Amino acid sequence: MTFDDQVSPLGPRPLAGPALAEFFARDAVSVASELIGTRFTVAGVGGRVVETEAYRPDDEASHAYRGPTARNAAMFGPPGHVYVYRSYGIHWCVNFVCLTGSAVLIRALEPESGIEDMIGRRGMADIVSLCNGPGKLSQALAIDISLNGCSLDHAPLSFSLAEPVPVVAGKRIGITKNVDQLWRFGAAGSRFVSRRFS
Repeated sequence: MTFDDQVSPLGPRPLAGPALAEFFARDAVSVASELIGTRFTVAGVGGRVVETEAYRPDDEASHAYRGPTARNAAMFGPPGHVYVYRSYGIHWCVNFVCLTGSAVLIRALEPESGIEDMIGRRGMADIVSLCNGPGKLSQALAIDISLNGCSLDHAPLSFSLAEPVPVVAGKRIGITKNVDQLWRFGAAGSRFVSRRFS
């Protein structure tokens, strides 16, 4: 059975337990592409994943490149858990852990549920700008270091597969090493991505 076969015709179906671990215990680049169109919520607030970036353990741009540390320990933990870190000392960013030392950064969501909560947290009503960047979506979903290492199948987190959508790829954003890899993925034509794909 493929992961596409597990999608309910009635809508997104939460992944949990062994099925969740199986989905994420794969190469981060493959997972990053397949995450486009899935649903992610925190305490019921969230939406459809429309942009991701993959990071492998042998990737110089990855936090895991120099091995385990106190900060990146979650990247070396079980697949299907989250790795949360603070970017530039300002913004929280959330990643989904894949094979050991690899993860996928969730760059943008299309808001679907809890939009009023997102508006209150972000202090703005422009739905397109609520979650179109990793720091923005973490603020909108109230993600912080308290969720670091948590499993995607335990409250308040929820992750669901959904019908596949057309995916485009491009170079990752905001890195200075290993810059030519096409490891950023997005929902084709989505207005909710952080930066358009050329």
